Amino acid sequence: MFIGENPIHIKVDSKEDIASIVLMPGDPLRAKYIAEKFLEDAREVTSVRNMLGFTGTYKGHKVTVMGSGMGMPSMSIYAFELFHFFDVQEIIRIGTCGAVSPKAGVAEILLSDSVYSESNFAYTYNDYKEKVVEANKELNAKIRETAKELGMEDKLHEGMLTTMDVYGPYIDYDRVLNRIPEEYKDRILGEEMEAFALIHVANSMGRKATAMATVADSKFSNVVMSIEERQKSLDDMIILALEAIIK
Repeated sequence: MFIGENPIHIKVDSKEDIASIVLMPGDPLRAKYIAEKFLEDAREVTSVRNMLGFTGTYKGHKVTVMGSGMGMPSMSIYAFELFHFFDVQEIIRIGTCGAVSPKAGVAEILLSDSVYSESNFAYTYNDYKEKVVEANKELNAKIRETAKELGMEDKLHEGMLTTMDVYGPYIDYDRVLNRIPEEYKDRILGEEMEAFALIHVANSMGRKATAMATVADSKFSNVVMSIEERQKSLDDMIILALEAIIK
């Protein structure tokens, strides 16, 4: 196995440029938005392949915000490099998802206690044959506690996500959902493309990770959020993640 002494996809002036706690949206421009709006003294610390990363402080705590890109391969590259080369201890994915259960509505927030995927990603990664990974319980407890403090507990739904290798709205994803084992079908709240990889890499390396996702659309609703509503919902999730990760 070749790893090398330095990361290939993250380039910083100093390894101290990356904080031990990281928020990871999929979109690098969302990372830029979060850094500019919510962090103090934020500065760009990496931009290889335009996968932007920023480090600043939130209420006096050093925080890095970095994009992951779309899909499990991209997420796994950046998660591995952050954990291995920069000794990152905690990562929270903050993204969007499609709801596949009536339990969660558009603009609400899903928190993964576990993630199911029929992908071979984990088997390729390190021969892990199970189709479910468990999110870090300590991180999730902090998120639930923070949601109560912020009066957001009614907006937060904890349960299972499913990570797919394709963008759900572009396929008949009911066909995929119908293949999921019966024991998981009632637990799955939403579908997205990155959480399984992040959590598996973290678990494999003894680090902490979980995933939150704002519901952007739902098969049980015709609600379409306006640009302003979408931004407000995403801001709520960002604040929740920031407040939780600095605890």
